[in-house]
Amino acid sequence: MLKSYLPALVFLLLGIGIGTLFTHANSLLGPKRPSRVKSEPYESGLPSDVKKSFRFGISFYLIAMLFILFDIEVVFLYPVAPQLELLGVFALVETGVFVFLLLVAFVFVWRRGALEWK
Repeated sequence: MLKSYLPALVFLLLGIGIGTLFTHANSLLGPKRPSRVKSEPYESGLPSDVKKSFRFGISFYLIAMLFILFDIEVVFLYPVAPQLELLGVFALVETGVFVFLLLVAFVFVWRRGALEWK
């Protein structure tokens, strides 16, 4: 049993070891020329105007959580797609029910105004 997991374990340990080695080598051998300009926040080609005291509104977090929730739910459709012909009509009906319930949840969230940016 252990022999079947040995290649995966070796691959995992080798990946962790090489990643750790490169990270430490970069911090030891890389150039260190810090400056005020380099330490400023930078995003999308423009300096950030966000201050440390800036707080995101609750609607930002709500929309982010809903996006992650619906995104993860849609991922559950992928394992069914390759096996749909093998599983037959039952899987097709169950997938339809799943998509319908997902649509009902989306309409509920939409009607409650959770997707409105305030």
